[in-house]
Amino acid sequence: MKTNLMKKLALAAALSASLTTVAEAVTLKLSHVRPQETAIDLDAKRFAEDVKSATDGKVKVKIYPASALGDYTVVQERVSLGAIDMAVQPPASGADKRFQLIYMPYLVNTWGEAEKVFSKGSTMRNTVSELYGKQDIEVLAAWPVYFGGVSLNKEVSGAADPTVEKNAKLRVPPIKTFQLTADNIGFIGSPLPFSEAFTAVQTGVVDGVMGSGAEGYYASFRDVTKSYLPINTHFEVWFLIINKEVLSDLSDSQQEQLKAAADRFEQARWITAREDQKKNEQLLAKAGANIVPVSDAQIAAHAKVVREKVWPEIMNDIGADWANGVIKQALK
Repeated sequence: MKTNLMKKLALAAALSASLTTVAEAVTLKLSHVRPQETAIDLDAKRFAEDVKSATDGKVKVKIYPASALGDYTVVQERVSLGAIDMAVQPPASGADKRFQLIYMPYLVNTWGEAEKVFSKGSTMRNTVSELYGKQDIEVLAAWPVYFGGVSLNKEVSGAADPTVEKNAKLRVPPIKTFQLTADNIGFIGSPLPFSEAFTAVQTGVVDGVMGSGAEGYYASFRDVTKSYLPINTHFEVWFLIINKEVLSDLSDSQQEQLKAAADRFEQARWITAREDQKKNEQLLAKAGANIVPVSDAQIAAHAKVVREKVWPEIMNDIGADWANGVIKQALK
């Protein structure tokens, strides 16, 4: 009788432990904007495996590539609400126009400058975290992407000269920074959601795309890219974000492991990003795109025009005192 009682107690304890394990296990949905097998998709999968291993399978990350959960502007709203757990993507300025500061054109000119300005603990990184924090979102890591350029579906005369009117319309992200940049270097900016961009180029609504770089154009626009203009329009950096409540629902240990995996995710990318940019320019060329030669002097000419004509307007739009203060501190 005593033996049977002990067996029942042991069985109950085992069942309780099993239920506790099940209750603690969680699967987080992570959205990103690129197709499968692209650089971010592969890095996101490595991150997911790292998290699973570090938490002994208690925390899993399920990847949703190619904007499967919605355009990045919609996804940011859903992460804010907790309807989507996580994302790796550019910040959307719809909810807070101060996010435009991150993509100030010609803010940085080299990879070394970019890492200094955007790495963990930097002024710009802290500013980004504060802006996301107001939307109940926490920044776990940065994912540097590339220096931007222009994808064109036709040959444009004087494409590398910012003073030439090109008579070409470019799709730009719905962020004022990009539209002003396009308009002031001889193009016509046309704000459109990312999800509509390919069709707009394919059907001739626009003649090309601004707001991405070789990686983005090869991943999503190579079939409609006849030439690529590497004028370093901006430095693209995405952020690995998570809903604050979703994060706080994890145990302290799980939060630590998730953040540690995010740090490894970021550090690995700073190492590989430079070579990825070169590789994707080569891939565009192999896909049939003409890589337009651009000199340092021509990039400097673009930077001069944009800093003189675009920066003041963006600064005033988002708050000149605040923006100037952040940039001054970030670049010193």
